[in-house]
Amino acid sequence: MGGCSLLLVCIALWTHGQEVLALAPDQRGWGLLLLGLSFTVAAQWANGLAWWALLRWLQLPVPLLPMVLMFVRTNLLKYLPGGVWHQVSRVRLLRERGFSGRRALLSVLLEALLMVMAALCLIPLGGLQGGLALVSPMVLLLLRPRWLNPLLERLLRSKRRLLRSDQDAAPDSLETSPPERLVGTPWQPLLLEFPFLALRFAGFACCVQTFSDAAAVGWGGWIAAFALAWSAGLVVPGAPGGLGVFELVLLARLADWVPEAEVLAVLVSYRLISVLAELLAAGGAELDGRLDVQRAG
Repeated sequence: MGGCSLLLVCIALWTHGQEVLALAPDQRGWGLLLLGLSFTVAAQWANGLAWWALLRWLQLPVPLLPMVLMFVRTNLLKYLPGGVWHQVSRVRLLRERGFSGRRALLSVLLEALLMVMAALCLIPLGGLQGGLALVSPMVLLLLRPRWLNPLLERLLRSKRRLLRSDQDAAPDSLETSPPERLVGTPWQPLLLEFPFLALRFAGFACCVQTFSDAAAVGWGGWIAAFALAWSAGLVVPGAPGGLGVFELVLLARLADWVPEAEVLAVLVSYRLISVLAELLAAGGAELDGRLDVQRAG
């Protein structure tokens, strides 16, 4: 699915290549793109903070800064084939701290679930959209323990390969681990996903301001399209970092209102900003880790 989506996006770029190149940013545009990069870098740290809050909710006593640094440092691994290696790395690092494979795997699966739920809650900002705005927030009902626990059990069973990929950690089979029912609802981790999404969208909005006219669909429409496309990129298997899927869904969503060349220019610039932001954040986290080692030595 991810490969087909990326192919279709490449065909669209080839078809509208000259029109996209004609939308070169001016001095103001470059300033907006730089601002968008700053927002997207900040989003990496906000995402790490939300994951740390989730670990605490799961009763995994971990320190804030090392966990956020580890989260940011492993983010780039999502672009490797398979799209799961950032999760594998986090599972391995948590198990090295002495936590069970079950809890470690639960943390990465629930984090992705909360991100999707938060994004779907933003869709109503774009209006009714044929009833989609009425349906999308209902995903929050899945957070009720009576439905969340069975859902997580199914996800845990389907993602055992993340533990099998973790060859450096001690064996910890899900089959021998008794099911643990989670008590309560992870409201705090969920709420912390909204600042993360706000910063991600702020970076995206800077690209929109540079290459398109936000008034065509209104900012509510852009937010709704972004949230839907971002959610699809997160859940579709075989799309590392949502590459291709995010772009294709956004193109399809805005096809009737915004010229395709403008949407493509927004998408290309935002993808470049996203990757560069993840490189900068991961590089900063790695440098901080090395400085800590030198100071300790």
